[in-house]
Amino acid sequence: MPTLLDFRRRIRSVKNTQQITRAMKFVAAARLRRAQEAALAARPFARELARVLRSTMARIEEPQNPLLAHRAEEKILVIVLAGERGLAGAFNTNILRKANDFFRANKGKKLSMVAVGKKGRDTLKRAGFNVVAEYINVLARVNYGTAREIAAVVTDLYAKEEIDSVYIVFSEFKTVMTPNLVMEKLLPVEAIRSGEESSAEQAVAQVDYIYEQPEEQILNKLLPRYVETQILRAMLESSAAEHAARMTAMESATKNAGDVIEALTLHMNKVRQAAITKEIIEIVSGAGSAA
Repeated sequence: MPTLLDFRRRIRSVKNTQQITRAMKFVAAARLRRAQEAALAARPFARELARVLRSTMARIEEPQNPLLAHRAEEKILVIVLAGERGLAGAFNTNILRKANDFFRANKGKKLSMVAVGKKGRDTLKRAGFNVVAEYINVLARVNYGTAREIAAVVTDLYAKEEIDSVYIVFSEFKTVMTPNLVMEKLLPVEAIRSGEESSAEQAVAQVDYIYEQPEEQILNKLLPRYVETQILRAMLESSAAEHAARMTAMESATKNAGDVIEALTLHMNKVRQAAITKEIIEIVSGAGSAA
């Protein structure tokens, strides 16, 4: 049976763990605020760039660009955005499960990966997937240069017809408690035409803009920028979602540690009370024997 000293040691250990999880929660909350602001700020730009691209494509009778070429999907590349570290609840597990569902649905095709985040890289390599590129420690401080580098890799492979399509899987930041797992088709870019447009966007698409450059030339510049922007937005969303998941997990861990401390304290008091009662009985019995 555990002694009072064992209980005190256990309670002290749990209190130390509780202090660590509470500190990690505050750190994640501070990082979440910055990441959330960056993710929300990137959404309008990505949305407007997509709208301008749709408008430009609508004015060209037959757009010609390697990134618009549509081929049968036999060779698929998937960009997997997972976390850099653990202690984020089910964040990494959910993303990798979403990716595995896609892999199983396309198991008869040739799959290759671009891993963003250490957890995703490690899991994909252990599973034996072909990882053509990996980017580690880039989600803690997301920058446009990394997104442009990833976009250059996938667009170059697509233009050379080494892959037939590109998908990206990530966790979109919705709220602190409810992330949204997303699997989006990135290439061919012509998939943007099939997106649902509001009546206002359709009206804007019919506006007769006066372009300083030929429309085909503008399209050729917009397409790579669109791919870069979509990857950057996904990285920002994933970073914010990871910090939110970690903050939630550490808050839950802190609460659970408090419950454990309360339960241990209750058991310790019961043991101490039993010891005191036993001593009183022994004293009374000894006094009775002496009399």
